Amino acid sequence: MSDTTAREAALPASRPSGRRERAADGVAARRMSPWLLAAVLGAGIVAVILVSLKSGYMPFSPSEIWDILYFKILSIPRLRFLTLLGAPDAELDPSRVLVLWDVRLPRLVTSLIAGAALGLSGAVFQGILLNPLADPYTLGVSSGAAFGASVVIVCSILFPAAAFLTNPLVAAGGAFAASAATLFVVMLLAADREGRLPPPNLILAGVIMSAILSAAISFIKYLAGDQVSSIIFWLLGSFQARTWTEAGIVAAFFVPALSVVLPSAVDLNIMTLGVRSAETLGVNTGRVRLKLLVASSFAASASVAVAGIIGFVGLIVPHLVRLLTGPDHRSLLPLSTLGGALLLAAADTAVRAFLPGEIPVGVLTALLAGPAFLVIFRRKMKDLVHV
Repeated sequence: MSDTTAREAALPASRPSGRRERAADGVAARRMSPWLLAAVLGAGIVAVILVSLKSGYMPFSPSEIWDILYFKILSIPRLRFLTLLGAPDAELDPSRVLVLWDVRLPRLVTSLIAGAALGLSGAVFQGILLNPLADPYTLGVSSGAAFGASVVIVCSILFPAAAFLTNPLVAAGGAFAASAATLFVVMLLAADREGRLPPPNLILAGVIMSAILSAAISFIKYLAGDQVSSIIFWLLGSFQARTWTEAGIVAAFFVPALSVVLPSAVDLNIMTLGVRSAETLGVNTGRVRLKLLVASSFAASASVAVAGIIGFVGLIVPHLVRLLTGPDHRSLLPLSTLGGALLLAAADTAVRAFLPGEIPVGVLTALLAGPAFLVIFRRKMKDLVHV
């Protein structure tokens, strides 16, 4: 028997009794198959991609979308062998190719990857910190990224001769560097004498750092003067004018994080039993917690760096998935990833193509997901009271 199988077999299979047993059986009976939910989320993502590409100020037909994508993919040297399959039926308008391939598609891909990163990070943080209210921003990642980007933006205002500061990639780099530094300081503050990172210490250190950085951001807004709107717009979160470069930045951190997090799902399941139980079952809780914290925080930091602060995605998506399929991280982590991608891409498509004027997507997610989370939270509290 392998170590993973042994650890899974060693998990306690305790069952509640009486009314709690009947309530637990009722909840288990209402749960959806993870494979079914994955199929639903996958179909939703495909639908959002089609709607996003075809909708907007310049509409596209499905056949035109196919022709443009096929034409651009054939231009990639390594994929030229696909010319054997044929060519687009009609001559393509260069302006329409530009809109779809260089404007609409990079924005869609960036929103998908950023949403997936936030959903995955939210599930990891809730599991590591043993706190259902945790999200990718609990440890001050968002405040650190906001501070870094705000510093770059205000420097571009105060020193107009430094033209390179106006490059969006410089702001993204500043946001990511500051969020990474914030994570390092939080872990340094939270570590105990033995070098471990207890969840209560991490949460408290994250709250302290968020408060300090929020005050620093307010001071930077004051320095910006009349041009403070540029900082505020970034803080609200948006995918406007995102390019393939931004999509590549998020993917460069999300893909490694995904490869680190998913194989650790069983260890994360065991860690929810408590430190002593997990270490008895052979899990090095300190090493696993550090590994997952760094991987998920960097993925969330990259998302914040290119899109600004987009709240509630990493909070509500893991909650919904957990209610539908249960708390097993082997299904919770990949399903939260798919759910985050679907939610954020759908929200960005709505603000770009269907709402009058383009409001920041972070505002829409907060307005919709916030009340929904309150309803879920209230229902969960009622269940706890009656059980």
